[in-house]
Amino acid sequence: MSFVDEAVEAYAEAQTTPAADHLRRVADETAQELGSAVMLTGTVEGRLLETLVFAVQPRLVLEIGTFSGYSALSMAPALPDDGRIVTCELDDVRADFAQRHVDAAGLGERIEIRRGPALETIAALDGPFDLVFVDADKGGYVDYYEAVLPKLADHGLIAADNTLAGGRVVTGEDDDTARAIATFNDHVAADPRTVQVLLTVRDGMTLIRRA
Repeated sequence: MSFVDEAVEAYAEAQTTPAADHLRRVADETAQELGSAVMLTGTVEGRLLETLVFAVQPRLVLEIGTFSGYSALSMAPALPDDGRIVTCELDDVRADFAQRHVDAAGLGERIEIRRGPALETIAALDGPFDLVFVDADKGGYVDYYEAVLPKLADHGLIAADNTLAGGRVVTGEDDDTARAIATFNDHVAADPRTVQVLLTVRDGMTLIRRA
């Protein structure tokens, strides 16, 4: 995934407040039990998400793609007293893993894991979404964007992960992920309803707000 110089990545992480102990346990157990540890949000991006929650003070966070629960667990401590996270996961093994760590962290009342297709969960929620974090199947990004935008709060934010696809959106390498991300990036950039900035954090994160 990494296309930023490894020394720069290491320096950025070293200068970032370390992850909490329970997040380190999630990371370790993810690698052992689920594999695909490269999919973890990680310390730098986890702290960025936490900071966004601290700044936005959302009552409702929607996460599309729970994986092992690291990102939801990163965001939860910064929620306001009446804030909650609804996170969508299609895979039962991942949902079970995440639920175990959510419960262990004592955050079961703050983080709700909804199983099944994310578009069905979005349709069932009234919103408004104050913060949406999109980190699921890349081919679904445009559909997720279109589904959440009508329910986005006036001052809400959408954060879409992996929007540089390991740099392949620039190098032109031809694979399904890069094509899907390039399509999403172009779709958002051409949308007059929103304003966006693509950050070169880890694998790229795009922050999107209403115009």
